[in-house]
Amino acid sequence: MVYKGASINTGIFKKPVSGRVPLRTLNLDGDRQADLSVHGGPFKAVYAYPSEHYEYWRGELPGIDLPWGAFGENFTTEGLGEEELHVGDRFRIGSGTLMVRQPRMPCYKLAAKFQRDDMIERFLVSGRSGFYFSVEQEGDVAAGDSIELISRNEAGITISEMNRLFVRDRYNRDLLQKAIATAELPESWREYFAPRLKAAATNT
Repeated sequence: MVYKGASINTGIFKKPVSGRVPLRTLNLDGDRQADLSVHGGPFKAVYAYPSEHYEYWRGELPGIDLPWGAFGENFTTEGLGEEELHVGDRFRIGSGTLMVRQPRMPCYKLAAKFQRDDMIERFLVSGRSGFYFSVEQEGDVAAGDSIELISRNEAGITISEMNRLFVRDRYNRDLLQKAIATAELPESWREYFAPRLKAAATNT
């Protein structure tokens, strides 16, 4: 697509598919990420976005068509929210097993998709980030599959708390400690938070 006069490659445009789709360690068959320097990898294998958020965005973005998949998600889910999902929670979807790993931090391609320069900030401030899964056991999935909780990582930081730390409560010492102590959180996040924790401790 063209954004601000430049041609860019993006995998953000999704459309529904029918039938069962193989779920792989790095993505779903037929899907891939355009820029692997910031997207993809085992901790961002599958992006899920709650269907419940669409009503909010229809109010925020009047006149814009928002079919399922509008935010570039692989799964448009029902019944999973950022507040109750912990990093490390495990689910069975279809014949695959997935683990919640991190929230989505949007790049400029979200702004390109909606042709709105303010979209990244609005997305972050909304707290409606969606979340990434890693694929713990490969299998296959289809639209309509149930999402079955296998285990809850009660001690792990929630996706909502991660969003708080990233956007508006950057030096919350308790949350920083909780994030760093969550073993299932990708190491890159712990490295990102470590200097903040040090600064928070210094300023206490």
